[in-house]
Amino acid sequence: QTQPLTAKIPFAFHVGKTIMQPGTYRIDNLAGQTSAPVFRLLNARSHQVVVQIAQAPVDPSKAWTETGNPKLVFACGAGRCDLAEVWAGSGNNHAYTFRQPKLGKDYEASLTVIPMTRDKGE
Repeated sequence: QTQPLTAKIPFAFHVGKTIMQPGTYRIDNLAGQTSAPVFRLLNARSHQVVVQIAQAPVDPSKAWTETGNPKLVFACGAGRCDLAEVWAGSGNNHAYTFRQPKLGKDYEASLTVIPMTRDKGE
């Protein structure tokens, strides 16, 4: 069990088919229960929760590994943002990607990176 992370996400976003509202989220890696990492996002205020299985492990960007700070990445475009990648910070060899919707060949997404912090409690 890894230490939970917290992120303030200032926009609504999609995780698979679920739309999550803006807010402060707790992000847990429920690893160990399956072969693929499973991430849980919990909205601190509404208690809305979504669980998503990660896709392929990827190398985190060099800039990320230099600072060591955990990140969430969203692919935003065409009026929506989708959870795209998570990296739990220093000591984690891989970032994990999430399946993206097929929104047509004209769809161009820009990446929005949201920093995460480690929970001090628990």
